[in-house]
Amino acid sequence: MILHSYLSSPFARKVRIALILLNLADRVVTRKPDLDDPIDPVRQANPLNKVPVLVRDDGIAVLDSPVILEYLDHLAGGGIILPREPEARFRALTLQALCDGALDACLMIRNETIFRPEKFHFVGSIEHQAGKVRSVLDAIEANPPAVSAMPDVGQITLACLLGYRDFRFDGSWRDKHPRLHAWHDAFAAAVPAFVATAPRDE
Repeated sequence: MILHSYLSSPFARKVRIALILLNLADRVVTRKPDLDDPIDPVRQANPLNKVPVLVRDDGIAVLDSPVILEYLDHLAGGGIILPREPEARFRALTLQALCDGALDACLMIRNETIFRPEKFHFVGSIEHQAGKVRSVLDAIEANPPAVSAMPDVGQITLACLLGYRDFRFDGSWRDKHPRLHAWHDAFAAAVPAFVATAPRDE
């Protein structure tokens, strides 16, 4: 299989963590795409021209990260990072959705600040997106999930959100979220795949 992804992408990091946890990493070749190239293969795999995209052995593309994680869990036998029990499953999926939404907001902030000159920044939009991130972090701070060596999709996504806040937003979330700070550090200690997939610019 081929994984189109960037080492800096928090959504791709979710997939890379899952591949390690599910012992599927040796079945996947990772490829860095060029999203500005109109003939890059990623455009055929994903008309949205976004990463991550997993192209199966039969050429069928799986996207985006929640669906890829579900597919990988299925390949590994099921019920591993996506719980079978309904309450646990929907709890994990809801946490994943919250954290994915916060990551989308982070990327919108970053796009606004790196692609426009500062004098053209849409400050209202930046603050609106930042408010979403704060709301999500505040809500999870009140009741952080458990930490386990085999995390579910929600825990994986939360870890990637916090890691991305460290990577692109200088870790400013930590001071106001001590329980999440402790959760992040415990997760990093319990899940070596999280440390192994630390984001970086390529």
